[in-house]
Amino acid sequence: MDRSGFVKLSVVAFGLVVCSFFVRGVSQLFVGQTTAEILQAPLAIVGFSILVYLFIRATLDAAGIWSVDET
Repeated sequence: MDRSGFVKLSVVAFGLVVCSFFVRGVSQLFVGQTTAEILQAPLAIVGFSILVYLFIRATLDAAGIWSVDET
C-alpha cells in the first residue's frame, strides 16, 4: 500500500462513519429508533474496522515492521 492509497482509505473510512450517523438520524424520522440503529450498524462497523486496520498499519510503519511505501 502506498501513501496515497492509505489516505484514500482513511477518507473512505471517515466517510462511512459520518454517513452512518446521517443514516441513523434521517431514518429515525421515518422508521423509528430501533430500526435506525439496525440500518446504521453495518456502515459504522465497516468504517470503524477500516480505521482500526489503518491505525495498526500506521503503528507498524512507525515501528519499522511493515512500511507504507512512498509511491
